[in-house]
Amino acid sequence: MEQQNTIKKEGRLTLVLFLATLIAAFGSSFQYGYNVAAVNSPSEFMEAFYNKTYYERTNSYMSEFVLTLLWSVSVSMFPFGGFIGSLMVGPLVNKLGRKGTLLFNNIFSIVPAILMGCSKVARSFEMIIVSRLLVGICAGLSSNVVPMYLGELAPKNLRGALGVVPQLFITIGILVAQLFGLRSLLANEEGWPILLGVTGVPAALQLLLLPFFPESPRYLLIQKKDEAAAKDDQIYLRAGVNANHVQYVTAGTGAVNVLMTICAVFVVELLGRRFLILLGFSVCFAACGVLTAALALQDTISWMPYVSIACVIIYVVGHALGPSPIPAVLITEIFLQSSRPAAFMVGGSVHWLSNFTVGLIFPFIQAGLGAYSFILFGVICLLTTIYTFLVVPETKGKTFMEINQIFTKMNKVSEVHPEKEELRDFPPRALGL
Repeated sequence: MEQQNTIKKEGRLTLVLFLATLIAAFGSSFQYGYNVAAVNSPSEFMEAFYNKTYYERTNSYMSEFVLTLLWSVSVSMFPFGGFIGSLMVGPLVNKLGRKGTLLFNNIFSIVPAILMGCSKVARSFEMIIVSRLLVGICAGLSSNVVPMYLGELAPKNLRGALGVVPQLFITIGILVAQLFGLRSLLANEEGWPILLGVTGVPAALQLLLLPFFPESPRYLLIQKKDEAAAKDDQIYLRAGVNANHVQYVTAGTGAVNVLMTICAVFVVELLGRRFLILLGFSVCFAACGVLTAALALQDTISWMPYVSIACVIIYVVGHALGPSPIPAVLITEIFLQSSRPAAFMVGGSVHWLSNFTVGLIFPFIQAGLGAYSFILFGVICLLTTIYTFLVVPETKGKTFMEINQIFTKMNKVSEVHPEKEELRDFPPRALGL
């Protein structure tokens, strides 16, 4: 009976764990999504500000090419900063810890928020460009560190659900930016600096509240060899009561994205990681195929534009179910404690470089392929589906030891010694509780 109660207790979503998840995701992941979409709606007012500022300095306006280039640089600085942030993940999480890195990361949000908010008064579009780089670094760090932090805090039966929460807050951030970006609110000549500066609010709240919550016990025990601190944080986590890449076309698709990510939070422990990735990429592949046909036929069949809109929404649904939230969960689960930071660095770097590359070359792809532009993305979705089906195992409900054993058998290598502490799930008894 005592053992059953212990197992039951280990799987609880305590109030402390719930609040730590909420603060980490809102303070970091929300900003990622918000800054993806924040510059879309006020772009014409910001470009006019660029031109007006240049005129005040030189007494002449920018050429159309220079203005377009300058705006493209402003937008692309965000994914480039994300790439830099991903490269910083390993050194920072090993030196400062998971929570410490999230607190440090707020510098890359609060400072650019102030700069962007003051850019119009200061008559400096350079402040916006530098700020976009800095908030990109913030997003690159948070997109990797938040899933790692929550994955190490959560018991095995909640790792999937809590691991999807950061992606949920990214989609909420996109939706909020789209709503604030309405012309009647902040996407106007006077309001756009406020729209850009709002990103500092979640960071300030996280900076105030996160210090009161625990560091990853696995990090403290395994990497810092601080058994006493790990015990204290485990007690803290288990105390309390149950707490019952793309820029989207419209706020409507943003709302769909949020709803489907919420669904993923609840079904990831029911259906499993592998199933959701297979389902998500299959849906995205089908959506790309039908969208290509719809775009090719839109001039000959009157109702094809409606099919195109439906395909975009279906793609968002598929992406929100699997490809968007699940990879971070898998990285947390399939890599050892010592190699997890490096794995997130590699995954994050690929993500942000792909983001940067697509943003840079897609206009040329669209100009060259026209209606067939999405065939490339459909092929990528298909290949990923095949790879997942053949290679990626299910990790739902498994301990780090069990997951490691699956991969040692798949790769036909010697099994890691069972006592290796990196593979252990540290129950209260093992920590002396």
